[in-house]
Amino acid sequence: MNFQQLVLASHNAGKLKELQAMLGQSVQLRSIGEFSQVEPEETGLSFVENAILKARNAARISGLPALADDSGLAVDFLGGAPGIYSARYADGKGDAANNAKLLDALKDVPEAERGAQFVCVLALVRHADDPLPILCEGLWHGRIMFQASGEHGFGYDPLFWVPETNCSSADLAPVDKNQLSHRARAMALLCQRLGLA
Repeated sequence: MNFQQLVLASHNAGKLKELQAMLGQSVQLRSIGEFSQVEPEETGLSFVENAILKARNAARISGLPALADDSGLAVDFLGGAPGIYSARYADGKGDAANNAKLLDALKDVPEAERGAQFVCVLALVRHADDPLPILCEGLWHGRIMFQASGEHGFGYDPLFWVPETNCSSADLAPVDKNQLSHRARAMALLCQRLGLA
């Protein structure tokens, strides 16, 4: 499959930059913000459903093939929560509130039971009614720390312990995180599928 341009179903400039770097220069990634400021309602019950919903919406609005990413944190002890609600875990009050709520939910949980994974599902549709979206999933396994550490990243990065680097995700330089993260893993699969790898 050959795409010159894709529209990214996100208004997040950081995500656009990160994913463009992973895709390389052969595909131009454009923000849905060029076409609309309206965010679709994420009514799916899984990362896969929400990614497809966002990709179809972006393709419909832009008339271009669309790429959407739905990602979040799934904590084993919490049955996969906050999951698809990761960004709104503390009622939309932001990263600090989300992190505080997560630490509180795990306050008496021993280290051995604090396993978690960052999840990323990428959905690519050729057009809004594409019956065969390309789906690529990336998982990044780690555990939830007892307190925040690190200055980089966003979201739950300061609480996510990465065993292979012996530090939190927020302690990693962005260039290193972009090699290891759930999003990097999903993008590597997508690049293979598109023949860009």
